[in-house]
Amino acid sequence: MRKIIFLFLLMAGSLQAQELNCKVSINYDRITNANTQIFKTLERSLTDFINKTRWTNQTYKDNEKIECSMLINVSGYGSDQFVASIQVQSARPVFNSTYTSPVFNYNDKDFSFRYIEFENLIFNPNSYDSNLVSVIAFYSYMIMGMDADTFSLKGGDQYYDLAQNVAILAQGSGMKGWNQSDGNLSRYFLINDMKSNTFSPYREALYQYHVGLDMMADNQKLGKEKIKTSVKTLSEIYDLRPNAFLTRIFFDAKSDELVSVFSGGPSIAVADLVENLNRISPLNSSKWGKIKF
Repeated sequence: MRKIIFLFLLMAGSLQAQELNCKVSINYDRITNANTQIFKTLERSLTDFINKTRWTNQTYKDNEKIECSMLINVSGYGSDQFVASIQVQSARPVFNSTYTSPVFNYNDKDFSFRYIEFENLIFNPNSYDSNLVSVIAFYSYMIMGMDADTFSLKGGDQYYDLAQNVAILAQGSGMKGWNQSDGNLSRYFLINDMKSNTFSPYREALYQYHVGLDMMADNQKLGKEKIKTSVKTLSEIYDLRPNAFLTRIFFDAKSDELVSVFSGGPSIAVADLVENLNRISPLNSSKWGKIKF
């Protein structure tokens, strides 16, 4: 009987598991006039906040948690005010392999916030309480949305709705990154583009790409063809909006992996792939030159 109860508790704990497994790092090398303990406390607090918050009503088992990281580079500090940037990355496992594929890789350079050591970090989805909490919540939802998009076509809708709600509540804060006037590489455009029909080929390509990766365990050629199709789908955005923000987001995560996929194993025709890549992402042309014809 005790074994049954113990098993039930284990199962219950698994069913209540939070969605993210996030590694948080604070880089404060540039700060020389402060007690470094506050940065270490902040790192621990954010790690607990992200990984212990129940962000949605969805059920995630422990082995389904999304692997991600947030690196905060602090460039200025004084009187509880932080000036920083945040590098957000996430990855998802590939079917029948030990490989994890990068999904999201973005450096947000507009991340200023106030933090008092040992303060409680609590997320309220119905209010803006601090820029620190709102930025972290926003990217937590973006990570979940993009992860869901890799497993089903437009599977991330509910998470993007939640991210957009965070962004809307933050727009009146006066903090940079939340408003249209803050530049076309801001959080404002990240979530608005993600939800726009104009950029729906990005989300379709994200799904196609990862279907291709998952297929490669059984049929590498077929998987490569699916990945090549995803690049063609992505090129539809270029025809409407050259140098689009989301196209850059895609290749910041996928450029090295694309070269790796098409530089080994059974070969397929890639001349049209390389032509497309050079057209829609010329900044990575040196990488595309490594893809074998």
